[in-house]
Amino acid sequence: MKNLQSFAKDFQKEMEWDIDTSSYERTRASLLNNFMLLTTEVSEVAEELRKVFNLTNKYIVGGMDEEKAFKIAREKAQEDLGKEFADCLAYICKIANFFEVDLETSFYSKMDEVKNRKNKDIRLSHKK
Repeated sequence: MKNLQSFAKDFQKEMEWDIDTSSYERTRASLLNNFMLLTTEVSEVAEELRKVFNLTNKYIVGGMDEEKAFKIAREKAQEDLGKEFADCLAYICKIANFFEVDLETSFYSKMDEVKNRKNKDIRLSHKK
């Protein structure tokens, strides 16, 4: 993740996509704009998932086994989903880099916190 953040920082500088830090108001506007762009990319992930479910349903209606239909639809969506996840990561890295957040350290720390929560959700097992 450190390499990814470093690459993103260099890439954004090369493309002149840095957060505008010329004043508080410009920085604020730039951060909000980048957050808006991130949420747009997250929405595009949702759109790709919708396509997977619709394609799966189309195959099922056409007589295909449910598991096979879902497997094929997932495979067809893999490349486009990858692109949308990459866009999300680029904006997350950009904002994290601005705030000098080490995403790798933050991720593992948060996962440890979640693992050790006292108020964990209770899941019912789904046995077939």
